Amino acid sequence: MERWLKLAQAIDRLNLWVGRLVYWLVLVMVLVGAYNAVVRYLDRYTGIGLSSNFYIELQWYLFSLVFLLGASYALQRDAHVRVDVVYGRLSPRVRAWINLVGTGIFLLPFCALMLWVSWGWVVNSWIVRELSPDPGGLPRYPLKTMLPVAFVLLALQGISMLIHQFARLRQIGADTEHDGFGKV
Repeated sequence: MERWLKLAQAIDRLNLWVGRLVYWLVLVMVLVGAYNAVVRYLDRYTGIGLSSNFYIELQWYLFSLVFLLGASYALQRDAHVRVDVVYGRLSPRVRAWINLVGTGIFLLPFCALMLWVSWGWVVNSWIVRELSPDPGGLPRYPLKTMLPVAFVLLALQGISMLIHQFARLRQIGADTEHDGFGKV
């Protein structure tokens, strides 16, 4: 079991690193959004023309990256929306079973399905080197690549969660404060 816990900790460290990267992406996204808002008004009153589709698409691409890459970090931190009315009143052992079964039945198959569905779409985008249809827009294929990357990270975090929940159920390395999520 010790090897499995080390694997889970390595996955947790990877997604922690990705989560910290997402923090910076949020900052860049906000700065680009602020720039877009300011230059749009400057363009209206001065006619300088500082706004472009590049910055608008960059903001949307950054938002997409935050959403996609932040999912595995949110799972690791147990920050996803959940109905806690019942769950919060259950014993740690019952919660571990719910997390274990939910991850195995819903999360991991969903990640596999999304990888299967998106793979051809991403490959085709790379083959044609898909670009934005808007003038001055960005290439689309690098962003589409983040779909399978995000679901691989989410699946890995799900595997880490399975390991932590299993360890909790076996009472190996579990404590009462740790809910079995990969918080490092």
